[in-house]
Amino acid sequence: MTSIAYLQKTSLSSLADPRLFREFAYVGGAWSAGSRGRTIDVTDPADGSRIGSVPALTADDAAQAIEAAHQAFCRWSGELPLRRAQTLRRWHDLIVSAREDLARLMVQEQGKPLSEALGEIDYAASFVEFYAEEAKRLNVESVTSHLADADMRVLRQPVGVAALVTPWNFPSAMLTRKAAAALAAGCTVVAHPSSETPYSALALAELAERAGFPAGVFNVVTGDAPEVVGAFTASPKVRILSFTGSTEIGRLLYAQSAPTIKRLVMELGGHAPFIAFADCDFERALERAIAAKFATSGQDCLAANRFYIERPIYERFVAAFARRVEAMRVGPGVTDPEIGPLINVRAIAKQREHVADALARGAQLVAGGDVDPAGPLFFQPTVLTDVPEDAAILREETFGPVAAFAPFDREDEVLEKANRTETGLVAYLHTSDNARIARMSGALEFGMVAVNRTKITGAPIPFGGMKQAGLGREGSRHGMEAYTDLKYVCCDIG
Repeated sequence: MTSIAYLQKTSLSSLADPRLFREFAYVGGAWSAGSRGRTIDVTDPADGSRIGSVPALTADDAAQAIEAAHQAFCRWSGELPLRRAQTLRRWHDLIVSAREDLARLMVQEQGKPLSEALGEIDYAASFVEFYAEEAKRLNVESVTSHLADADMRVLRQPVGVAALVTPWNFPSAMLTRKAAAALAAGCTVVAHPSSETPYSALALAELAERAGFPAGVFNVVTGDAPEVVGAFTASPKVRILSFTGSTEIGRLLYAQSAPTIKRLVMELGGHAPFIAFADCDFERALERAIAAKFATSGQDCLAANRFYIERPIYERFVAAFARRVEAMRVGPGVTDPEIGPLINVRAIAKQREHVADALARGAQLVAGGDVDPAGPLFFQPTVLTDVPEDAAILREETFGPVAAFAPFDREDEVLEKANRTETGLVAYLHTSDNARIARMSGALEFGMVAVNRTKITGAPIPFGGMKQAGLGREGSRHGMEAYTDLKYVCCDIG
């Protein structure tokens, strides 16, 4: 066996804390195999080998988790905010202490490069730390009375049971971003992780138990998404549903939640433009373009999908970008390459479809373009140039390591092209013209605009998009407020 293969096969057996690898759901403070005994296999995308399995819980099992959360709500919401904050802080400290093991688990089930997995654990922990502090500062609003002999108060109270549905691309951070906000507000949680990456969530449940969350406050329900999430949307005891995933599934959950009038927080698809004007800092823009495209091997809702480069620097920029791409290392996540495996065969098929469609419409292939020799789920980092606007890759999210380039000549032209999407999550803008920054930042129809940089996310910022990119915001104070109801109390003091 090669050294790489050995690392792949032994990474879980060598965990410093083997109890973090859990093959059970977590319901009502207990580890559960479910009521029917059926399981779902979890595989390593680097080589297709089986890692283990998790229970495929039924709708009835999911209902029991909801009931456990419902029963725990009164106690948890009645805790002093300081006590909730202390429990969250213990959870944060345990996550930080288990950083290496949590990252290793993530690499095994998700495939991302090890350095990126370590970064995600830091990112995940930051949300728990942030909301541990915010838990103590929830009720800060007051009202000046407009009525004689009346005292008025406005309170924020937790809405109840929160259902959290998290994706496979950021299996730790997307859970803590939702759960920490909900728990800080006083809600209890039923979480459903992707069946492709359940172990990160279950490890967080193990650490939550150690942190001292009471039974039923934090539950992880594994299983087939239609059955488990269907139980979430159907239950009137679930008062808020938070979902990160595709716009198509978001529409479905929106409809399913209508009969019970649930509050919804949704972070859906993205189709990010990267816009570079000729007056940009060329080297900085090039570095930021690589980072914006290839993090998590392009499997990121924030990934730049369309590169619009002003014509005077277009050919030079594409050539420099392609040289960087051709030098990228592709391989298993444990070897910490630039590009790891994609999550499944459907992801590979989409890359191939988008490349073939663009070439058929007149685009040019400059680098990559097919499955990499590293394995069936590895796709070469790819560069397409002169991509026409009717190509599929300029109309929909690719979610992989394919970069599509097109030139532009005028500010109004590129603005119109950039806004030609219903999934306005993030846009990247590179220019040294301050007036243009002000104009473009205001006119771009995206919830977030990154100016002359790529990294913009973090616990203190409101993460979310415009149009069909989602509903509400996650992170920041606004992310916790979503899990609360405003209550107005007016007392006669005459």
